Amino acid sequence: MIKADFLKQLDKFSLVVRKNVSSSFIGERRSFSTGTGLIFRDYASYSFGDDFKSIDWKAYAKTEKLYVKRYDEDRNLTVHLILDFSASMNFGTKIKKYEYASMIGLGFASLALKNNEKFVLATFDDTLDFFKPKKGVRQIASILQYLNTKKAAGVSSFERSLMSYKQLVGTRSLIVIISDFFYDLEQIKNILYRYKKSQIILVQVLDDLEKHLKLEGDFNLKDLESNSQLHTYIDPYLRNSYLEELKVHQNKIKDLCTQVRAEFYPVSTDENIFDVFYRILH
Repeated sequence: MIKADFLKQLDKFSLVVRKNVSSSFIGERRSFSTGTGLIFRDYASYSFGDDFKSIDWKAYAKTEKLYVKRYDEDRNLTVHLILDFSASMNFGTKIKKYEYASMIGLGFASLALKNNEKFVLATFDDTLDFFKPKKGVRQIASILQYLNTKKAAGVSSFERSLMSYKQLVGTRSLIVIISDFFYDLEQIKNILYRYKKSQIILVQVLDDLEKHLKLEGDFNLKDLESNSQLHTYIDPYLRNSYLEELKVHQNKIKDLCTQVRAEFYPVSTDENIFDVFYRILH
């Protein structure tokens, strides 16, 4: 069961966005946009792709050069919360990874609401489901109800779902993807570059057992998505090899994020949710 009690702890935070963001919603955030706006800022030389209607023909008559007017516009941000609900997220020793990921998504939605931003929450497994952007407390309640009735299952369609979802992002936005990110690095790279015009936050959710592998002895390991099984003996050597591979994988994801100015936060399901948000947003 996903609880919302922790949302009260997040009241001291406001959504931190480092970029000027433009969207189709009028709101509190200021961005710079060429074309029709609210407050005139300056002129810029016309370049291919600019709105032809924004050309100042009086300036052209005096200079015989094409200039466009630029305005300061108040624009609102849309926060896109994309949660991995494939079967691998159904693992957990204390709390399921998808439940923990849902709490993080719900926290971001609550912060967006308090900041008067619109938000969308989407989940993917072998299919993609999403809520359309709205404002208001009722949207939080509907998301909570949805997350409490949905279970993580099925084979992940990470790259296909995220490529498809990009069609819903018409302007630069805040993209928060929450997953265990046990995916091929090339897929992660393709998604990051696909969304690079937006601010991107990747939150990797791991169970404490996945993070530390405090096991020793004979075990039958089962892949939750493919149902394939592997019998193995876990000893200190295998544990150290696993932990080193995990560290390498995380570092490579972090390097990919750096290339597109995205942010990467590995978190564990035994961490306090408030501490996670403090680390991401403080």
